[in-house]
Amino acid sequence: MNNLGWGLQITALGMGLVFGLLALLWGVLTLALRWDRPPTGPAAPAVPPSALESSADAAAATAAAAPQLEPALVAAVTLAVLTHSAVLRNEAAPTMRAHWPGSLLHASRWVSSGRLRQNRTFRKGR
Repeated sequence: MNNLGWGLQITALGMGLVFGLLALLWGVLTLALRWDRPPTGPAAPAVPPSALESSADAAAATAAAAPQLEPALVAAVTLAVLTHSAVLRNEAAPTMRAHWPGSLLHASRWVSSGRLRQNRTFRKGR
């Protein structure tokens, strides 16, 4: 009975130590995430509505706040991505395959001996 009490004390101490260190690690990671956050602020300076005199100024302010890509650039990037994915799709099978399908008529000796051992019936006394 004396050993049972000592075993329970060691178990409680070990589990308490593990869970305590996990809680400490959780706290340290939470603090690190709070300190490492990007600053939250406006991405672009806001223009008050009273500063805009006409709708042309409003359109200019909107265009300056959100840059647009040229249609030719969007088309070129789309074509490059589609070409790249088509080339990789054609190269994936020969690149990843070690041997052409059907070129190996038998497997390695280790595989063959393992299959033979599995398929052979058991004989008593051998």
